[in-house]
Amino acid sequence: MSVRGKARGKNGRTVVEVAGRWGFAARGVIFLLVGFLALRIAFGDHGEQADKGGALTEVAARPMGSVLLWLLGVGLVGMALWQLTEALWGHKTTKRVLSAGRTVFYAVMAWSVLVFASGDHSRGGGESDRQSHDMTARVLELPAGQWLVAAAGAAIAITGVVGAVQAIRRSYRKHLRLGEMRPQVRTAVDVAGVAGGVARGLVFMVAGGFALRAAVTYRPSEAKGLDDTIRSFADTPAGPWLLVVVALGLALYGLFSFAMAVWRRV
Repeated sequence: MSVRGKARGKNGRTVVEVAGRWGFAARGVIFLLVGFLALRIAFGDHGEQADKGGALTEVAARPMGSVLLWLLGVGLVGMALWQLTEALWGHKTTKRVLSAGRTVFYAVMAWSVLVFASGDHSRGGGESDRQSHDMTARVLELPAGQWLVAAAGAAIAITGVVGAVQAIRRSYRKHLRLGEMRPQVRTAVDVAGVAGGVARGLVFMVAGGFALRAAVTYRPSEAKGLDDTIRSFADTPAGPWLLVVVALGLALYGLFSFAMAVWRRV
């Protein structure tokens, strides 16, 4: 019996499946809150941080906030474990490599959320912009540091492009149990999946562009974290309204993640 076939509960679900679904739900909460915070910034509340740290601070301020933070952290651990099984036992080499990268990403995110939940807000939450500047500065000091930062920026931007294209093509549908959805639900999931995926991809593209500019100019301050990247949409000719569109898209991606938690084949 495979690892995935072990440890089934009474309802037939494997531990891996439960972990994956919990992870999608945790991701949904974070994106929904980031979108909500970005929307508040668009309407003039500039004291907010539209990033993971801001989302965690928002959760911590709620009743039972500490418990919710631990649940989020454990959920992201579950996502990392699910991606690890995909990396170890997936069928295609390309998908296994991508899953390995996602494993690292979600493991780091889970660690930061759990650190925040334990009370160390300086290390767990932190401002994404400051962290981005500090990390870029350290990398630029390394041999071939400019090339490393440029490569990271290009990878982030390409990830954004691929994610947006996949969303437009509705590639996520092959992973969903569409037969279990009513037509109205399928339509709602498509709206959230396409709009949310494009918004998330756009944010990645812009963040990657900032990293590339930091590499070219050798200025760590040019690299932007999630908060500054999101705020930059308000500096375009479209003004705050583009930020409103992106914010709503990120919130929709959060709702789409909830749909994945329910209907994705894991």
